[in-house]
Amino acid sequence: MKNRASKRIKPPKTAADRGRGDLLFLFAVAGVAAYGVVCVYSASYYNAEVQYGDPLYFFRKQLVGFLLGLALMIGLSFVPCEKLKKLGVPALLLSLVLLALVFVPGVGKSNYGATRWIGFGAFTVQPSEIAKYGIILFAAGYFAKDPARMRTFRGILPVLLAGIAVCALVMLEPNMSVTMCIAALLIGLLFLGGATYRSLAAVVIPVLLAVPALIAAAPYRLQRLSAFVDPWASPKEEGYQLIQSLYALGNGKFFGTGLFRSRQKYRFLPFAESDFILAVIAEETGFFGVLLLFLAIGFIVWRGMKIAYSCDTFFGFMLVSGIVLAFAVQCSLNALVVSGCIPPTGLPLPLISAGNTSLVVTMGGMGIVYGASRRKKNKVPSGFIRYTDR
Repeated sequence: MKNRASKRIKPPKTAADRGRGDLLFLFAVAGVAAYGVVCVYSASYYNAEVQYGDPLYFFRKQLVGFLLGLALMIGLSFVPCEKLKKLGVPALLLSLVLLALVFVPGVGKSNYGATRWIGFGAFTVQPSEIAKYGIILFAAGYFAKDPARMRTFRGILPVLLAGIAVCALVMLEPNMSVTMCIAALLIGLLFLGGATYRSLAAVVIPVLLAVPALIAAAPYRLQRLSAFVDPWASPKEEGYQLIQSLYALGNGKFFGTGLFRSRQKYRFLPFAESDFILAVIAEETGFFGVLLLFLAIGFIVWRGMKIAYSCDTFFGFMLVSGIVLAFAVQCSLNALVVSGCIPPTGLPLPLISAGNTSLVVTMGGMGIVYGASRRKKNKVPSGFIRYTDR
């Protein structure tokens, strides 16, 4: 007679075990991106009609970007993280080539005094959005080969040099906001990967010292800094955009003026559909509307980091956490700019702002994160504990 006590009770299968992954994360990303399509329509239809004679101009582009991003997100969710391990160097080289093409006459596209896009007919791409993920892939692949590299400054030097090269090309566009975003992303990756505090200090201190030097090197940045300190000193020039953003925030109060009923979008607030779309959202939905939006964004970040921690390889952990960190950093910087907490910079709100490159690439990155949740083993990634003892 078999001993019944010896029978092992199998635990119930989880969604991850069944290959469904973190569906809450997937729905949250898709939901925020879909909400962004509605917000772009609301913020842009008047400006689109005046500028292009078509009130649906930006809406159609954003809808196409959303559908492409959704397809890419689902497609990349079927690609195991480990298959991306060999793409680190090619992704970095592609990023550098695309960033360099910005400066090729006839290929690079300029707008408002900056050359940040490459175009082929009506099709344009912003290479800096792609470069963020290129540096993440490169750093994750490099450190995964030998996590002990994180323990020495010489070990992290190749990643630092790659980051400096990317940041230098982005700065030449010029685009200081994305440069700072990439720099913050690199520092975050080093911290998450287990770099020593001494190595982190050797990176952070020069970055902090470089910021005032870069501001002083360009007169328009000094003007922006001055307008940030006192925007009402130049209400029709450098301080204009921040003042109009603050008007929108104040007009929204707690519950907003109602969806599609913003006043600032009637060509008072520049870049209402892109970099400053959060101000329009705040005006239409109020404090509680913005709170709900950032609760959704925070939920995406929280679930994404949980997925990163449960990856069964160090590469998976670094790749997923890097993608989530890039999203979190950019969302935070955009909110700080719109609310006047830091000087105004041209940085879109991921998944929300108008711009197909940002939307498609961000959703593709989130597809990789969701794909990792379908294969997680619920254990600490190899090397994580050993190499995070600073």
